[in-house]
Amino acid sequence: MPAQQKETHPGLAQVQFLTIAEVAKVMRVSKMTVYRLVHSGELPAVRVGKSFRVTENAVQDYLENAYYDAG
Repeated sequence: MPAQQKETHPGLAQVQFLTIAEVAKVMRVSKMTVYRLVHSGELPAVRVGKSFRVTENAVQDYLENAYYDAG
């Protein structure tokens, strides 16, 4: 199929992927913590070769759902 006619997923071009190190920096945790979240399935990720990539939306969703009200 020619590249011009190839269908793409709508909105996929706008998806921003972060490395494990970038996710760790955003969440202010270690890279190992992010790896644990990915391997446990708590944080969805895409495997690219030997590396993982996490969408910004997945990080945002995880943090919103992990919010703990101590009061």
